[in-house]
Amino acid sequence: MLVTPGDFAEWRSAARGLLAGGVAPEDVSWRGSEEGASLFGDEAVGASAGAVSLPRELLEIAERVICHRDPEVPARLYRIIWRAARDRQLLARTTDAEVDWLRRADKAIRRDVHKMHAFLRFRRLGKEAVRESFAAWFEPSHHIVRLTAPFFQRRFYGMDWAIVTPDARAIWHDETLSYGPGGTKGEVPDSDIVEDQWRTYYGAIFNPARVKVNAMRAEMPKKYWKNLPEAQDIAPLLAGAEARVERMREAAVSIANPLTDKWRTRVPDELLLDDDVNTLDELACAVDRCTRCPLYCNATQGVAGEGPERARIMLVGEQPGDQEDLQGRPFVGPAGQVLNEALEEAGLDRRRLFLTNAVKHFKFEPRGKRRLHQNPTTGEIDMCRWWLDKERAFVQPDLIVTLGASALRGVTGKSASIKSMRSRVHELEGGTKLIATIHPSFLLRLPDRERAAEEREAFVVDLTRAREFAT
Repeated sequence: MLVTPGDFAEWRSAARGLLAGGVAPEDVSWRGSEEGASLFGDEAVGASAGAVSLPRELLEIAERVICHRDPEVPARLYRIIWRAARDRQLLARTTDAEVDWLRRADKAIRRDVHKMHAFLRFRRLGKEAVRESFAAWFEPSHHIVRLTAPFFQRRFYGMDWAIVTPDARAIWHDETLSYGPGGTKGEVPDSDIVEDQWRTYYGAIFNPARVKVNAMRAEMPKKYWKNLPEAQDIAPLLAGAEARVERMREAAVSIANPLTDKWRTRVPDELLLDDDVNTLDELACAVDRCTRCPLYCNATQGVAGEGPERARIMLVGEQPGDQEDLQGRPFVGPAGQVLNEALEEAGLDRRRLFLTNAVKHFKFEPRGKRRLHQNPTTGEIDMCRWWLDKERAFVQPDLIVTLGASALRGVTGKSASIKSMRSRVHELEGGTKLIATIHPSFLLRLPDRERAAEEREAFVVDLTRAREFAT
């Protein structure tokens, strides 16, 4: 067996020597003695090293699959790379039994990694010097400690921690990551003061109207419940779900915002939809009196863009949200906070940008005392392009950054996916350049913390590309 189960570097080193020596899979023994015998047969010892080319995708999958608990995995992986060295299209052969096994094993590992990212809970141990110390107990299905530890290293860089599992442990101390033998649950505290705060938060966000028990159990199997502080609240919350739904139904539906009439009377009638607007300020007043589509009926006010009249970069979002509707300014709600942080990381000064939306009125659905955002239709986007084109004519930006698919349609007049347009600069009619990226609200809706971090990093990269283009 491998000396350290799940250690890809150890397996790769042995497999590389075997491949270079031309040792066939049937001649290899991956089972060593108690004294730590060789990982391969005598034929491979002293084999001359040579260049062996393998598909990158296969190596990435092998790095994960080597963590599988099946003791036959090292041998099966070697058999696959032996074949792949001679058949570069092996992974594309989906009907091949060994390729099918590889894909299923990889899926099992990725699911196990996802569960560890989502359900591992640190408990506070104390404080040493200026760094706090934490520990966590987890029982993964496979040997994934070395695979997952770098994620927690990036996420919790500023504190010392240890993750203990039955097979191995990862220790992050004084900004050094190390690994050790497995342990027991008794090494980690049963609870700490933070857990009460977490349970309170979990209870507050629990939505009884949307709970689907079978889906919840599929995503969060009961095997993880014993180590989750919020798990002890799941049964009571489920038991009271029906009663809470009834109370929500009995709550009064919110009426149109009372500020609506107030705002409407502040704009003179002569600036309705007149083409004679000559400044951005006049345009903002005219936007507030727009009746081109029914969205104006329930919104508090129209929200025009803001920023310098000759800004080099224009950011176009989808539509105002709840806070934007109340304050009359774009990107001042939760998505705006995400955008501000990303702009700062990208080296962009918001005060030098022109920020606006493809649709100028808040589209929402009343739900109790809340107003839930609804996506604008293509018709509403197209109807509102008159205002967006006016803003573009006044600002004349060198570059437009569209945030989301609705913004992309508002600027181009065509529906296209973000994926197909992202990661490159496009040219619009008139010479203006365009960069398409996600809307910051998309990051707020992602339940997977790891994916959210990856998407946020890509979002900052898009904004950085915009800054580099404009400098």
